[in-house]
Amino acid sequence: MRAELARAGGGGPSRWNANPDDVQRSVVRLVLALVEFLRKLMERQAIRRMEAGTLEPQQIEDMGLALMRLEETVTDLAARFGLRPEELNLDLGPLGKLM
Repeated sequence: MRAELARAGGGGPSRWNANPDDVQRSVVRLVLALVEFLRKLMERQAIRRMEAGTLEPQQIEDMGLALMRLEETVTDLAARFGLRPEELNLDLGPLGKLM
């Protein structure tokens, strides 16, 4: 039965590593991946609204600045925890990559 589970799981580790440092890094990775996903969605929505002409120039400036600062913050936090930008793109299995 263990051999069957190992084959089904791709042979990778079947247990969660409970090392506190790894747990913190894993949680940060998940949170930053979700924040980056939402940032990209908001950026696309802002571009759509800008192209549709539904934003005032000051709103465009404010949103651009906020999105830029959010991207910098995510990058800084990822670097603090030793995460590379490509590590924030979660693998969703059969659905593919998150971003």
